[in-house]
Amino acid sequence: MQIKLVPGDSAGTVTAFYLSSQNSEHDEIDFEFLGNRSGQPYILQTNVFTGGQGNREQRVYLWFDPTIGYHYYSILWNMYQIVFFVDDVPIRVFKNCKELGVRFPFNQPMKIYSSLWNADDWATRGGLEKTDWSKAPFVASYRGFHVDGCEASVNAKFCNTQGRRWWDQTAFQDLDSYQYRKLAEVRQKYTIYNYCSDRARLPAVPPECHKDRDL
Repeated sequence: MQIKLVPGDSAGTVTAFYLSSQNSEHDEIDFEFLGNRSGQPYILQTNVFTGGQGNREQRVYLWFDPTIGYHYYSILWNMYQIVFFVDDVPIRVFKNCKELGVRFPFNQPMKIYSSLWNADDWATRGGLEKTDWSKAPFVASYRGFHVDGCEASVNAKFCNTQGRRWWDQTAFQDLDSYQYRKLAEVRQKYTIYNYCSDRARLPAVPPECHKDRDL
């Protein structure tokens, strides 16, 4: 998906692009763009829900102005990993850690959604900056949507492609060395929050954080 975010004073707003299933133990894969006051950088928040459990937020500053042009935001989701990409740069990996007791989203299909909504109770500086409705309308633009996946009814258990699709191949079961270098650069230069290192909120390190190389 190509997205151009809300320009100017967008404080309090959240532009979202995400996948979600539809039940109480839902799975969800989120891109959330947290609005800002004019001149301040946008924050991109990602999150992963499995079996109704989220609280896996990571936040990064984008290294460009996302309001003056379209940029690609994409998700690779297979049985091995979930990878969030910005302009083909991996910014986050969530590995299948079923062997560690961590649920992974593959038992239920997800639909694709986009939304623009008011979240001024938390989105900008923890809710200190409120939405200025005199700046409305707030407009985000989308184009170039493309999805490559297997169709499944809401009753399907999982997408069983038996290794035939491109996303099942070895090259997509892990990042390559170049991609890991780019991911490390994002973490070093642009990451401002990672739930894996938040000991005040999570005294014990979540088990997936080690496999995701988040520590």
